[in-house]
Amino acid sequence: MKRFFIITGILLLLILVCVGIVGFNILRDNGIKQFFATMKPPAATVSTVVAKPANWTPGVEAIGTVNAVRGVDLTVETAGIVKEILFHANQKVTDNAVLLQLDDAVERADLEAQKAQAASDQAALTRALELQRRGVGTDATLDAARAAATASAAQVNKLQAVLEQKQLTAPFAGTAGIPKIDIGQYLAPGNSVVTLQDLDTMRVDFTIPEQQLSSLKIGQTIRLGTSGTDLPFAGSIRGIDPKIDPASRLVSIRGEVANPEGKLTPGQFVQIRVELPEESNVISVPQTAVTSSLYGDYVFVVVPAKPAEAGAAQPAKPEDRKAGASKPASETAKPADNAAKPADNAQKPAEAGQQPALVLSQVFVKLGRRNNGMVEIVEGLKAGDQVVTAGQNRLFNGMSVAVDNTVDPSKSANKQVQQ
Repeated sequence: MKRFFIITGILLLLILVCVGIVGFNILRDNGIKQFFATMKPPAATVSTVVAKPANWTPGVEAIGTVNAVRGVDLTVETAGIVKEILFHANQKVTDNAVLLQLDDAVERADLEAQKAQAASDQAALTRALELQRRGVGTDATLDAARAAATASAAQVNKLQAVLEQKQLTAPFAGTAGIPKIDIGQYLAPGNSVVTLQDLDTMRVDFTIPEQQLSSLKIGQTIRLGTSGTDLPFAGSIRGIDPKIDPASRLVSIRGEVANPEGKLTPGQFVQIRVELPEESNVISVPQTAVTSSLYGDYVFVVVPAKPAEAGAAQPAKPEDRKAGASKPASETAKPADNAAKPADNAQKPAEAGQQPALVLSQVFVKLGRRNNGMVEIVEGLKAGDQVVTAGQNRLFNGMSVAVDNTVDPSKSANKQVQQ
């Protein structure tokens, strides 16, 4: 009999231990569920900008190539041996400056001989005129002397021109390039010697679609640079091709831009923007505020939290959670009372100096034109909306946020990457 009571006691003890373990696990699971059900992620810090109507300068963007308004590759007109090179690379030369001298010894000798012949023919003409004046000379003799003198003078001019062809002169003032010849080298007509470029004024050639042709006219301002966000050079349109290319449906445009510091180089690739008349009351935001997805383009707008959201966003205090976990299930399961508390708290006005809770609202927008890092918002936003400009990759709709425009999360991330 005693043995029966011992076994029964052990069984009851085991049952109590199992019930305790099961009860503990149930209470623990309920506590964890309640904790995560009432817990909200911490508010993310974002930087924002207020969307408001502003002046907008529309434009036509294109890509083009820069060339000098006056630029040429110089060649020799006659064959010869290079005797002297009178320039060096990147030298600024004046108009008609001698750049190259070919060997001209033979041409100079021929010119001197012809000058002597021309002087003799001129003397014969003078004598013939004197004889004709005295009445002892014939008209035939005078005509022959005059023709010989004229032919000799013309021959002198011809040899002088041939001699000048032995020199290569600058057709205009500009900057000489790298010499492509050496002293003693034999040059044939057409051989390139050097490039000469006038870098003070540049021309830029580019094309635009035919749909934008009506927006352009002679004299409009153009800006160009090496990147779309940096356009430091300003010029104007000087020519518009009256014909549209039927193959590409593009129109050729030419502009001119001053280049006093020589920062633009002939043949350089540039990005161009033709500025159109300014428009007003256009809503735009930074391009970093827009996120593209398969469903469209959207932005995050910061809005005040609704009363229910504001109450739910306040996590329960640690002591409340512990008290709730230790109470029986019959006492903790009071949805009416628990639901009423956040609502009551939400109805209380915010204390002085306390900012209202803020959440995110995902808004799909229709984009328009782009200019200088800004994008036009055609539909989706209204004036006064507070738009998030950085950190969208970690945000989601309805998330609690805190606005701090002194801190830009994107810049902090970039600094961390650089480090």
